[in-house]
Amino acid sequence: MYPGQPPGPYGPQQPTGPYGQPPQYQQPYPQQPYPPQGYPQQPCPPQQPYPPQQSPQPPAQHVGEGRMRLDPGLSPAQRDLALKIQAKSKPMAYGMVLGIPLTFGGAHYGITQKPLGFVAALAGLGLLAFGVFSLLQMQALKRQLRLVTADAWRSPAAHLPGARKAATQAAYLNGLLVLLSLAATGYLLYKGAGWGAYGNSLGFGALSLGAALPFGMALAAASTIPQLLQVIPAGAKVGRSLYSIIFVLAVTVTGEGIKGLDLPGIAIGGCTLLICGGAMSLLAKAARRMRGETS
Repeated sequence: MYPGQPPGPYGPQQPTGPYGQPPQYQQPYPQQPYPPQGYPQQPCPPQQPYPPQQSPQPPAQHVGEGRMRLDPGLSPAQRDLALKIQAKSKPMAYGMVLGIPLTFGGAHYGITQKPLGFVAALAGLGLLAFGVFSLLQMQALKRQLRLVTADAWRSPAAHLPGARKAATQAAYLNGLLVLLSLAATGYLLYKGAGWGAYGNSLGFGALSLGAALPFGMALAAASTIPQLLQVIPAGAKVGRSLYSIIFVLAVTVTGEGIKGLDLPGIAIGGCTLLICGGAMSLLAKAARRMRGETS
């Protein structure tokens, strides 16, 4: 009933339902939050980093079996040949190091003492022949290595005047290395008299081995001169390696001269150090210029 409306004949009207019954009010259901749709999200396990790929490790080496570390930039063919050369270097070294003193010391003993020394000389000749045979095999492998090594070929910059000039300079430096190696051979033979090496067979054999080392270096340096005249950078690298050996020997001579207050020894060793150090620096620059590199 609206305000101001008079009551009906039957009193105030009550609201009725569809069948004349008072309406029944239903309490609204409480709204429940809907459960999250989909699968429950679980935290992802922490990512395990993949282990870095490692290059195959070389086989374990025992004491006395050290090898020169190879350049990691070598190709598989170069690495295979380098390993074969290293394998041949051991029998070559054994044959040379044992064969030379046995040959010369045995011959010295056979001439000065008893004929039994000639038996040792024959055994030394056999070892020396074995070492020379291994050396020839190494040379054949080195020739194969040069075929797959860029520095062993004529440089692409050989037509440039700077590369030809650098090759000529390197050839002169390696020629100086030949003279230094021969001088070292003569120096050892001369000092052997003062050491008493010519008076006994063991000393003579050891002196022969010591003198054979710089003599072999002289031959190796002489073999690089034709390569350098053809503008092959490998000749400069070989010369630099040989100069480093002379450099180490010069350090020893200088140290012995300082300990014994030997002025000629100090002067010879110091001059050799300066020459070898300057030559190694110049050969490194010459090799870069022969390859056409600017720096």
